[in-house]
Amino acid sequence: MLFEEIVEVHDEAPHPAALNMAIDEVLLRHARMPLIRIYRWERPALSFGYFGIASEIVPASESREAVRRWTGGGVVTHGDDVTYSLIVPRASEFFRTRPLDSYAAIHKRIAALLPGAIVTGSPQPAAKSAFCFIAPSPHDIMRAGVKIGGAAQRRTRHGLLHQGSVQIAERKVCVRLPSALPKTLGHRVTPRELTERELEEATRLAAEKYATHAWLYRC
Repeated sequence: MLFEEIVEVHDEAPHPAALNMAIDEVLLRHARMPLIRIYRWERPALSFGYFGIASEIVPASESREAVRRWTGGGVVTHGDDVTYSLIVPRASEFFRTRPLDSYAAIHKRIAALLPGAIVTGSPQPAAKSAFCFIAPSPHDIMRAGVKIGGAAQRRTRHGLLHQGSVQIAERKVCVRLPSALPKTLGHRVTPRELTERELEEATRLAAEKYATHAWLYRC
């Protein structure tokens, strides 16, 4: 287990893309112990990394709601995936784990829940693509040569934000994975609801930051 105890933040309501990003940032600001949130999207969405070039990405989003993440990485489509965020406060020992080692540690535990899945070491070079699931990176989750799980991170004075997506077609696995994820990361899982105060703060942050044209097209 990565953590002796982890908090599972229940958030069953589907949210707009900007609000999902804002909730993660609010949880990071106030986290006192490791926590995980598995969440849903109000409509099909497309998220892209902090350094992504929106003028190249957004026109290709078609009917998907586009949002810039606070974390890095490439383009990820959402709606049929299992989307989760792992938040580790700065005081946690895991925060001091080197970035690539932290990806490997998290993804090995998730891969163990997925039949036939492995975690890459140094994958073979692939054609460059802004789309995260076309171009595997070290320590991604693979199955039969296809990337099915990836993530991006950001470290701040508050802690570590690890935003991940698992893209699998099997209905049975999709249903089972959300309940299994917290248990594979923490020895004890403490559930709680997303609070009204957190949601209110995130709603303001979404309006002021993640839903704005200035944030979406910052690069």
